[in-house]
Amino acid sequence: MIVKTLELDFFRNYVHLEAAFDPRVNLIYGDNAQGKTNLLEAIAYLSSARSHRARYDKEMIQMGIDSAFLRGEVSSRDRDFTLEAKLFRGRGRQLFSNGVRLKTAGELAGILTTVLFCPEDLYLIREGGAARRKFLDGAICQLRPRYAQALAEYNRLYEHKTRILRDWPENPSLLQTLDDFNLRMAQTGAILIHYRAHFVKRLRDHAPAIHADFSGGRETMELGYETVSTVDDPLKTPREILPMLLSHQESHRQAELDSRQCLSGPHKDDLTVDVNGVSAKTYGSQGQTRTAALSLKLAQREIFQEETGEWPVLLLDDVLSELDPKRQSFVLNRIQGGQVFITCCEEEKLEGLEGGKAFHIQGGRLV
Repeated sequence: MIVKTLELDFFRNYVHLEAAFDPRVNLIYGDNAQGKTNLLEAIAYLSSARSHRARYDKEMIQMGIDSAFLRGEVSSRDRDFTLEAKLFRGRGRQLFSNGVRLKTAGELAGILTTVLFCPEDLYLIREGGAARRKFLDGAICQLRPRYAQALAEYNRLYEHKTRILRDWPENPSLLQTLDDFNLRMAQTGAILIHYRAHFVKRLRDHAPAIHADFSGGRETMELGYETVSTVDDPLKTPREILPMLLSHQESHRQAELDSRQCLSGPHKDDLTVDVNGVSAKTYGSQGQTRTAALSLKLAQREIFQEETGEWPVLLLDDVLSELDPKRQSFVLNRIQGGQVFITCCEEEKLEGLEGGKAFHIQGGRLV
């Protein structure tokens, strides 16, 4: 997969940008706060209609402007695609592929897949479960349209149910809708659990081997998936998981009413990581947790290649400067093949990668 060109209007600090990229390595360099990360964010957004650092699309629209525009010319699956996103302040967004408006973000799945490394990812293991759920969600959404649709629906239902539980003592009639929300949340939640479990299974096929290479065979990595306690086998079909979720909901019904919080569902799932038989989150050194996080991201890249037959576009956002020379070398050696975008503060960081093109970004402009 190749991003051939990118055009931006009023996206973040870019009033207007037009750039044509190399199919191998693209170095994006410049001082801090000039727009390097914004450029990578735009490429990632065209792959999934999700941002790794903005909760709402309006955050990516330039201040004082009502809309932003993104267009990417992409080569994928032996075809050319024009992907477009129009973001509107207060009026949602519009997504297009080859001029055809898409009904959901899930329809982007498989056209352009990206793997993004950013400095925060190096703390993926140490952070709470929300960070690892975000990692799973971002990866699976790019591969499975059904998952992306279910996730959006589940999040919408979760917000509604949270409001019902918060407000029911003042407005008891709200409880009349609770059973309907519980059923729909269980139906969509079963889909999330099924796909998450299967993705974690694939991570187990790749990440431990990468981690072993990384550590010179001195460390072993094990991955696990924690979900709702009544789900005895998350690899089962959504139809089989559904009654297990309904049972868990029923057993927690009174506790939810008393606490006025949503306590049952896959919104508390977690990806567990053990190194040498103990929890990396609790007992791992900084070096071990960084190695584990890098292994997960590189495993994601290999799964995408396995799934699509093409290397995904790799976006390295100022990660190399955060790594010691050994880990830098390992990452650069492991990512040969496919298109790569690397942001950094110095042009010299291109050493170790063959070929490519350099772009100097200053104040939201190509210099």
